[in-house]
Amino acid sequence: MAGEASFNETAESVFNFQMENNSVYGEFARLLKRKSYAVLPFLPVEMFKSQAVKTGSFEPQVVFTSSGTTGDITSRHYVRETGWYEEIFTETFRQAYRYPANYCFLCLLPSYLERDGSSLVYMAESLIKQSKYDSSGFYLNANDALIDRLRENEANKTPTVLLGVTFALLDLAEKQKLQLTNNTIVMETGGMKGRRKEMTRTELHGILTSAFGVDAIHSEYGMTELMSQAYSKGDGIFSLPPQMKIIITDVNDPFEKLDDGRTGTVNIIDLANVDSCAFLATKDLGRTFPDGTFEILGRYDHSDVRGCNLLIA
Repeated sequence: MAGEASFNETAESVFNFQMENNSVYGEFARLLKRKSYAVLPFLPVEMFKSQAVKTGSFEPQVVFTSSGTTGDITSRHYVRETGWYEEIFTETFRQAYRYPANYCFLCLLPSYLERDGSSLVYMAESLIKQSKYDSSGFYLNANDALIDRLRENEANKTPTVLLGVTFALLDLAEKQKLQLTNNTIVMETGGMKGRRKEMTRTELHGILTSAFGVDAIHSEYGMTELMSQAYSKGDGIFSLPPQMKIIITDVNDPFEKLDDGRTGTVNIIDLANVDSCAFLATKDLGRTFPDGTFEILGRYDHSDVRGCNLLIA
């Protein structure tokens, strides 16, 4: 309870600060007549497509953009300092998996690498640089080289993270069956990007565990509009870093909070979003559990497909 009280105290301070210094969020809350943390309003992530969601006035060091097909309006996340983003994702990864330096990162991120402004590519590039293994890197249109590297790392017992967008991992799985060990973490970031038909998470993870010979498929949950990430070490159950909290609300009533175990809209408090908006309503459906973990169960019909975990259990 002490942790919960401390989080809420910090979150309330961030809320009051953003109400005063974020014109988009402040106006949104005032229009809804929900101007206190006790009746917290969550800003729809779609607002990042049409508005400059910034707390205070600053020139961003980088603007992250979401993926989209030609002609789509993409989200824009204005980042005041890249060092802050690097600090957040490095510490979040360390809490889940130990220090990035200990791993060889093999990143399979087509579609992300082929455009500018991807926060996922920025994160992966930084993790590669932090790794003590010179063989860390991106693999674009180089599945044969990636397979060779995976086999070599297995032979050398090199701790490895195979980080891949979902459709690319499926392509690799179809090309070559591998017998990996616990030295290798296979981590999917979600997203078919229109390259393949959607499938359930159970079906996807079944295909990947069979093809790679691992016991579980890990997952990363993140999005352009967030500074923080959550990680799952199997079965699609995500653990949260200390600066994040998930609140589930009724799909038809965004102000009705739901208890653990009930499915509804995923709302996120990300205190690392101090320079944008820390209180966001997503288009994801999910549920929380009493131990503080959560699960993503899909997306609303007709919603934009983004690069987070979109699969239904």
